[in-house]
Amino acid sequence: MALIEASKVTKAYRMGDQEVPALKGVTFEIGEGAFAAFVGPSGSGKSTLLNLIGCLDHPSSGTLRVSGVDVASLSRNAAATFRGENLGFVFQDFNLVPVLSVYENIEYPLLMVRGWSDGKRREQVNKMIAAVGMSDQAHKRPDQLSGGQKQRVAVARALVGQPKLVLADEPTANLDHDTAYKVLNLMKAMRDELGTSFIFSTHDPKIMHEAELTFTLEDGRIAAGAQS
Repeated sequence: MALIEASKVTKAYRMGDQEVPALKGVTFEIGEGAFAAFVGPSGSGKSTLLNLIGCLDHPSSGTLRVSGVDVASLSRNAAATFRGENLGFVFQDFNLVPVLSVYENIEYPLLMVRGWSDGKRREQVNKMIAAVGMSDQAHKRPDQLSGGQKQRVAVARALVGQPKLVLADEPTANLDHDTAYKVLNLMKAMRDELGTSFIFSTHDPKIMHEAELTFTLEDGRIAAGAQS
């Protein structure tokens, strides 16, 4: 079953009097349980595409369905609800809240969008902290962590709400070689355990090597023969 179905998706941005195309008729499918990547140089459209799948922006034209929902038709409030119930995000710069502890950063999405009891929320947060090997760091703040530890917390935060899909935008860019592979292996292990799909936007060869499905973008289009 397809988790994501895109047909002739375009996206253009207005810059003064000019309309600048970022995506030019992109068509693809990604199934459930995927470990997939959009790859290509800066400006190729891969981050734009990730933002559309993540309901952070709307296509200019075309059809984009995520988990059976036409996300292009969602209102702002409906898109926020859909993100909270179905999606997790991992960012290049971690995007942890500096004044919150590891535990509180991971708990934060549940406080925002989930009507869980205190006990259920606590159980789920502790489960995810343990899953990423950070139980002994739960009380620390982000400025007390290494880059790899911060990204482990970001992965736990993305997964704590049990999403169907995690979107990761250049998640290894600020990590050294060994730490990047450890984080990628952690993500793949969590995919295998939880059935969560992971989709990356990257130009990092490490992710390209680990991805089970890749789409190469060039100038807003999926390059001919670029799916593998």
